[in-house]
Amino acid sequence: MRTALTDLTGVRHPVVQTGMGWVSGPRLVTATARAGALGILASATMAPDRLRSAVREVKSRTDAPFGVNLRADAADAPERVRIIVEEGVRVASFALAPSRELIAELKDAGVVVVPSVGARRHAEKVAAWGADAVIVQGGEGGGHTGEVATSVLLPQVVDAVDIPVVAAGGFHDGRGLVAALAYGAAGVAMGTRFLLTSDSTVPDAVKACYLAATVHDITRTTAVDGVPHRMLRTDLVSALEGAGRVRSLARAAGRASRFRRISGLSRRSMVRDGFALRHGKDLSWSQLLLAANTPMLLRAAMVEGRTDAGVMASGQVAALIEDLPSVADLVARIMTEAEETLEGLRRFGHRPPEPGPPGA
Repeated sequence: MRTALTDLTGVRHPVVQTGMGWVSGPRLVTATARAGALGILASATMAPDRLRSAVREVKSRTDAPFGVNLRADAADAPERVRIIVEEGVRVASFALAPSRELIAELKDAGVVVVPSVGARRHAEKVAAWGADAVIVQGGEGGGHTGEVATSVLLPQVVDAVDIPVVAAGGFHDGRGLVAALAYGAAGVAMGTRFLLTSDSTVPDAVKACYLAATVHDITRTTAVDGVPHRMLRTDLVSALEGAGRVRSLARAAGRASRFRRISGLSRRSMVRDGFALRHGKDLSWSQLLLAANTPMLLRAAMVEGRTDAGVMASGQVAALIEDLPSVADLVARIMTEAEETLEGLRRFGHRPPEPGPPGA
């Protein structure tokens, strides 16, 4: 299936595996690239030297295109951009709108720039600055997300920009891909669906929680880091929502310190990132400390398998997922379903109209 996304990135299928912290590592990205979709490494939880080694690990396993996701507001973003350029990564994905200068540096080096946005005005801004494409996530998506549904936000963005738009938030199968294409998108991006594969390194106990979730078990809360965050509702999430401010901040400070040791980031770098985050989201200092706490809560679940002590970011689509296929089987199934859906629409289009009720 050829679209503007496949032409731009060189992948075979218009499907993107998003960059999820602690989840989108070399193993998952390699499996995605081999399957013909666009895998994206999540670098925000990696020190720069670990990012370089992760990129080289993927390149040693496949020559298919892949991408790297990074925080545009990180103090060391320029260093990470240099790594992407030096290592010959095909796509740079951004969790926040990158600066005009970063976009220009990447484009001059032949890297495809694809920021992720949650509002039309942000898509218009990065398009004007030279972004090659944009991923637009509706409120159904997991992690930090807005409140506008994909079915409303996607056509807004498609109509507002003249670059390829990739739809995210609520997609997991071939029917969704066809729906996104009908809206004018060039493909779909999925996080939760790729997390729930046999190639994902997320512990089995955590995957079981996702598979057991209903639509009522997936919530959008500000209790974790002060900004809207979609995740599975657990006893921990309920406790955070009911905890007092002082107790929450004390725990957050401890987890932020642990994240610094694990990630290899310096205190100065974390402070600089904090200033950038506070400015970009207009957070209070207490909210900022809670935001610094988030990586460790995610790591507790996604790496350590501690469903009692971690948070599990999740799109609403988790309620529709019932299996753990390999990435290769998942991508093949999505493309087969998409073709079957399109063929069904074609057959329907050739049928004579059904007679209406008397008097119609």
